[in-house]
Amino acid sequence: MLNEPRIRPFRSGDEPYLSHISCCTGDSSKDGTGLLLDDEIWGEIWVLPYVARHPDLAWVVEMPLAPGDKQPDVVGFVVATPDTESFNEWFAQTWWPVHGARFPRPPSGSDDPRVSRTYATLAMADAVGRKEPNPYDCTANYPAHLHINILPVAQGHGLGRQLISTVLQALRDRGLKGVHLGTSAKNEGACAFYKRVGFQEAPAKEPGRTFVWDLSAPM
Repeated sequence: MLNEPRIRPFRSGDEPYLSHISCCTGDSSKDGTGLLLDDEIWGEIWVLPYVARHPDLAWVVEMPLAPGDKQPDVVGFVVATPDTESFNEWFAQTWWPVHGARFPRPPSGSDDPRVSRTYATLAMADAVGRKEPNPYDCTANYPAHLHINILPVAQGHGLGRQLISTVLQALRDRGLKGVHLGTSAKNEGACAFYKRVGFQEAPAKEPGRTFVWDLSAPM
């Protein structure tokens, strides 16, 4: 039973919760624990750089997980950047050289699924910021992007919609004209959620899917 959840702005000290959530939802919204050689890789790519660079564009859901809990747990988050291109440059030049260096690069072509998946994930992060032709690039019209994740215990109660509404309003207040997000094509639940709350699907390179929101349109 959901016990008085609330959404509040991110604050310093939330980082371990956010990293945990990122891992526990890392496998297309399913638990990614143990799928990579180091569970901390998830957070170092998908959430911690956002709260480091744009802490004012991050919100969390907190709720007591047991009756009488005096210290609620953080069980969900939304993070965003207003400028994807500048964020990617900062990630590549400042964040990842320090934080990515913590993780040894495994060999390619391994038969061990943990090794091969870790190799692919780190290679993806290593490639962020490289200027390559991309016919599916939507940053000209949708320069902002966001990530949202909520643990299963807090899903199904409208909190995702509230987080989306909160971050969209903040981006709109900054004068942004559009925002996008990406997910795996196999993440059917997330894709359905994005459509349900009002995102439009845009062309994307397989196996990914991209969703966009025109911030000049009414909420």
